[in-house]
Amino acid sequence: MYSKLLSRLLLNFFYSFSSVCVRENMTPIFIQIQRWMMHTKVWRFVGFASSIVGLLCYALSSSFNHLFGNWNLMNIFLYTISSFIICLIILFARTWQHSTSLRFKAHSAFLVLTITSVYSFFSDKVMNGKPDAYSLISCAAFAIMSLSLSRQIQCGFEVDLMYFYLGCLIVQLMKFNLLLAIAGVCYSYCLIILRSSFTSFNATSENHSLGPEEQLVAIQVDSQERENSNSGCVLQHFYTDLERLLQQFLTCMKELQKNNSNIEKMLSEKVKGNYKLVVADHNFIIDALSHETINNLQETAKLMVDAGFEKVCYEAYNTFRNEWLKDLLKNKLLRLGKIGFQDYVIGRWIKTSEVALRVLFPSERRLYSCVFSNSTYASSDLHFSEICHGATLELLNFADSFANRSPSAWRLFKILKLLETLYDLIPEFESLFHDSLVNEAIKIKNRLGEICRSIFMEFGDMIFLTSEAEFDCWVDGGVHPMTCAAIGYTVMAFWSRKNLEQILRAHPMVVTDAAETCLFYSQMELIMEQFERKLETKSQAYGDLALRYLFMINNLYHVKRGLETFWDDRFCINMRKYFELYCRSSWSKVINFLEIDIKESVVPNSKIDSMIKDKLNLFNQKFKEMCGIQSKWRVFDEQLRKQMIMFIESILLPAYENFISMFRNVVGKNEADYIEYEMSDIQDQLNKSFLLQHVC
Repeated sequence: MYSKLLSRLLLNFFYSFSSVCVRENMTPIFIQIQRWMMHTKVWRFVGFASSIVGLLCYALSSSFNHLFGNWNLMNIFLYTISSFIICLIILFARTWQHSTSLRFKAHSAFLVLTITSVYSFFSDKVMNGKPDAYSLISCAAFAIMSLSLSRQIQCGFEVDLMYFYLGCLIVQLMKFNLLLAIAGVCYSYCLIILRSSFTSFNATSENHSLGPEEQLVAIQVDSQERENSNSGCVLQHFYTDLERLLQQFLTCMKELQKNNSNIEKMLSEKVKGNYKLVVADHNFIIDALSHETINNLQETAKLMVDAGFEKVCYEAYNTFRNEWLKDLLKNKLLRLGKIGFQDYVIGRWIKTSEVALRVLFPSERRLYSCVFSNSTYASSDLHFSEICHGATLELLNFADSFANRSPSAWRLFKILKLLETLYDLIPEFESLFHDSLVNEAIKIKNRLGEICRSIFMEFGDMIFLTSEAEFDCWVDGGVHPMTCAAIGYTVMAFWSRKNLEQILRAHPMVVTDAAETCLFYSQMELIMEQFERKLETKSQAYGDLALRYLFMINNLYHVKRGLETFWDDRFCINMRKYFELYCRSSWSKVINFLEIDIKESVVPNSKIDSMIKDKLNLFNQKFKEMCGIQSKWRVFDEQLRKQMIMFIESILLPAYENFISMFRNVVGKNEADYIEYEMSDIQDQLNKSFLLQHVC
């Protein structure tokens, strides 16, 4: 009876004081005290500190000396280990609450009962005098330690343990002085009253982990229970006001949710649009809502803030908007729920990110500032970041997940698009969000840069590991499919050379002092040298040396044509080298038949005549054979074909013209019987060489 009366008087005092604070537009102090008292971290610290004080004081008390004798190495070791275990139990007591085993609770209670009973027996037997101050302090501290355990766990023994230490404290105070027992009784009474208040506050404390609608249901149930409770009627005013205001606020939020479908539709149209630039619009959401909806939401939020329910109001708003934004980005705009994680979603991700950072999030920030205009939360980047946290992580996690997939030359350029988008959007991140989300975006951006650097450094190997690189060479010496794939990747690399140069300098593999050196072109030179060596390896498949060099000419000329916009002089020297090797291995053998070294004083005229006729005959046969073979070989395009024919003519026609002149001088009137090809005939036959190849 008296305990209930005192409890009611204390609660009435706190309520009256908090009501004055509410009228002065201040947060109710009673609510703050209640939340502070219910915080398990506070009681964990209190329990840990009281256990330290209790253990130290008990070690110095006379009770310890009477029971265990003077200190020695064994006592020090055992007491240190026991104290360490007790402190760990207090610090990690919260983990025990997950154990629901009744057998565990029963054994714990039995163990504590046995220990306290044995301790009581021996302490009563050996202690006859007055206790010292250390004994009194240790009992008081251990009582608070037991109280903190009762706040953190529900194992059944913690309350009995607190009663045991309180009883020991009162008995020791009575031995010391009967009047001091009153202080012990008052101390014990305060702890017991405080312990009894935990039960009534637990349900309210647990409700904070629920969503807004679940909180409302829990508050209604708890409010009804307090109406039927004699000890809880004072707090009913708070819960009634909270229930009414929260119900009103949730009604406004549901009205806001009804307009989300129109907003989603308009945002989807922006993502599907063909225009590349997304124009920033900070009033997009507010313009799509009715003024009545915004005003009702703002006024209700103001009432909750003035009533001291600012945090509950924010949590309800956060829950609704957070889930909607996350679902909007993931399922409506990115559409990951339908099509899953596919490479071709990159374009949609880029557009969605631009729309989110330049339209959706700024508009959401404007709405948030409008709703909480009368709250300290309005200017808080941290609280707004929490609302957009889940949706923003969906965007960043997609980019991170895509970049972490198996590296390939093709994926390099997709990651570059992601990186370029993040570079452009970092200022929007910094203007909208708290440091945590900004740092996350910068971290993803840096990770994409490092991945791009790593892929580009292995770019040469990757373009030769494609499926096209496994094909056999064409029998006619044409352009290899590997070259077509490689030139495509290489051209895309040149298109992205500014970004790649920036990445190579921002994430260098080796620190270089040459600031004027273009790291991109240096790497591309290595890649082209590697490409040429790969082609030479492929050319070994041809038995004919001339066909090998024609293969090199074809492929290098294709690369030259593909890169002439970016890198015109790279293959000029090599092309000339392979032209010379081609002619030396094919037409030089034909030209050799036209070379005659005659010393008239040594060789008779009849012998000269026969030698020239034999050489011309061999030339005619070899020339016809060579033209027949090379008329089936292929070259890259008409321009290359003309260049090769002109190159052959430049070395063949002069030699043939000199030979025919000498032949006519030696043979005389019967020259027509031996000359099969005139100069025009040679040109006509050469013009029939090489077939055109259409590639890529």
